[in-house]
Amino acid sequence: MSSVKRAPRRPLKRHLAVAGAITATALLFAACGSDGDMAGMDHGGEPSTAAFNDADVAFAQGMIPHHQQAVEMAELADDRASGAEIKALAGEIEKAQGPEITTMRSWLKAWGEPESAEGSMPGMDHGSGDTDGTPDSGDTAGMMSDQDMRELTAAKGADFDKKFARLMIEHHNGAIAMARDERRKGDNATAKKLAADVIKAQSAEVEQLNAILDRL
Repeated sequence: MSSVKRAPRRPLKRHLAVAGAITATALLFAACGSDGDMAGMDHGGEPSTAAFNDADVAFAQGMIPHHQQAVEMAELADDRASGAEIKALAGEIEKAQGPEITTMRSWLKAWGEPESAEGSMPGMDHGSGDTDGTPDSGDTAGMMSDQDMRELTAAKGADFDKKFARLMIEHHNGAIAMARDERRKGDNATAKKLAADVIKAQSAEVEQLNAILDRL
């Protein structure tokens, strides 16, 4: 009788489990890589290709330039503001709104829509709201005029702090009005969730900015 021992055979179940895991992983990466990104997976994880309507598209198209201007205003605070609270708030605005711009661009790409409405730039009318002083939710949306931006850029110290607080309150109120419109009229759950986040965050910042103005 031979004394040579055979190597133990790998259990069939383990072999099949490993093969199955590899196959599942490959399918997952193939699905994720089909469009080059994970469009629409922010703010709750619902794919942006879920049901959407014209209000959802208008919200994204209008809020992108609105956020871009807020970030531009916030960037000025670093070497112009005198108050630590203004600088800190400006940093929070940059941190929050930059990624939201990326998210909304991914929605529009997934929806097959342009970043801006044809022949116009929603939110870029540079008005200051209705005649009663309340920012409307249409074209004006609290956007700053070129003159406003020049004056803010030229300001320094306490003068900058006052201008920044006053202008950002108006800007935020415009964004809140746009977000409320989206909550009422939109159909896409992911976009409506972002709108709710905008209302909550920017309403709190308006309160903070009003308190700062009262002290200046």
